[in-house]
Amino acid sequence: MAKFSRIEVTLKMAETGMVPVFYHPDPEVCIQVLTACYNGGVRVFEFTNRGDFAHETFAQLLKHARTAFPELALGIGSIVDAPTAALYIQNGADFIVSPMLHEDVARTCNRRKVLWSPGCGSLTEISRAEELGAEVVKVFPALQVGGPEFVKAVKGPCPWSSLMPTGGVEPREENLKAWFDAGVHCVGMGSQLISKDIIAARNYGKLEEMTRNALGTIKRIRRK
Repeated sequence: MAKFSRIEVTLKMAETGMVPVFYHPDPEVCIQVLTACYNGGVRVFEFTNRGDFAHETFAQLLKHARTAFPELALGIGSIVDAPTAALYIQNGADFIVSPMLHEDVARTCNRRKVLWSPGCGSLTEISRAEELGAEVVKVFPALQVGGPEFVKAVKGPCPWSSLMPTGGVEPREENLKAWFDAGVHCVGMGSQLISKDIIAARNYGKLEEMTRNALGTIKRIRRK
């Protein structure tokens, strides 16, 4: 069962402004990455359903997080069908993220009042997702569908939309400023933050520092 309601997850996303996105088959690596991000200030983290037995790795990660990181909302991404969403909800996922819009996933999540964030690439898809109950809509692939200018254009006629671009977001001030000036709710960040080099070197101290710096940059941008 989810620890946090969909409204609580939505607020955590807004408060921190960034959701790291990560997958690795080794639970110990995942725990180290999660520890570094949490210590750096992250309070919402997306593990992705990318490999064999990913649900088993997620279950181990969630059990650790519930004890070690009480303020963390831990969700699952890359969910493409309702049965898989149900599997992760049973494993305690606090939110479900999809790369596309599937109504059966929405119905599954809504029955359990779990936040569902589908990937959308047009205003029509975003509007349909909101009609189906999505509190936060994932813009994906964010750079390819138009980047910050796309978000800005959507927010013009639909200022109530809460958008989370993923794909093409970087932990650089110039890049983050462009997204937040456009009006995003938060950003999703994967390999630009948690790089292959960091994982290969097991340089979790650097990851913690990069996370803290990125979150600090977001706070400064929002204050201006």
